[in-house]
Amino acid sequence: MISQAVTVFKKDFKLEWKTRFAINAVIAFVFTALLLIIFAVRAQNLSPISKSGLVWVVIVFAALSSLSRSFVSETERRTFDYLRLYTQAAPVLVGKLAYNFVFTLLISWVSFLAYVVLMDMNIASWTIIFLTLTLGSLGLSAVSTLLAGIIAHADRKGAVFSVISMPLMIPLILMIVRLSKAGFVDGYLAGTLGDFVGLSAFCGVMITISILLFDFIWDD
Repeated sequence: MISQAVTVFKKDFKLEWKTRFAINAVIAFVFTALLLIIFAVRAQNLSPISKSGLVWVVIVFAALSSLSRSFVSETERRTFDYLRLYTQAAPVLVGKLAYNFVFTLLISWVSFLAYVVLMDMNIASWTIIFLTLTLGSLGLSAVSTLLAGIIAHADRKGAVFSVISMPLMIPLILMIVRLSKAGFVDGYLAGTLGDFVGLSAFCGVMITISILLFDFIWDD
């Protein structure tokens, strides 16, 4: 299973390295969104608390714009059935999830560092920021990988993905915004540990649900 998952991870990495479609699109989106926030919203005049949440607007939409296409290469190239013939569901899920997590984590750090530099923001706790970006990226990847598999054969993937992903994203976004406020402004507070426990539980539940449901998605 592990070797097959690694093979799926390498396949996606090589395809992205060859085309660079997702990374170029995401980088363009990130810097365009940052410039809009700075000049149109005049974010420099906002309070530090408001600034701490805006960064996740950029990260979430940048990640979703690429993660929704997790299974697009297989459907467009019509290799989905070949992959299903030679590989079981679990290794494909693990490989896709691992790749999406690494990709999302990279997007998160690039967006975060660019945001901090352009907004000239101070960090109250780098530990909280590091854990929030890591667990937030894992949560985004877990939700997106499962939903991308569900909509793989849909006609309008982008529209369907946006509709079904938002209800699942709301609790995740609420927790990471609170933790970002702690990382930027408050530092460690009494409720910070509870938010980390909730965020970790969300990631665990989503990964578990993905593993349990993906067999049915894979065989459908």
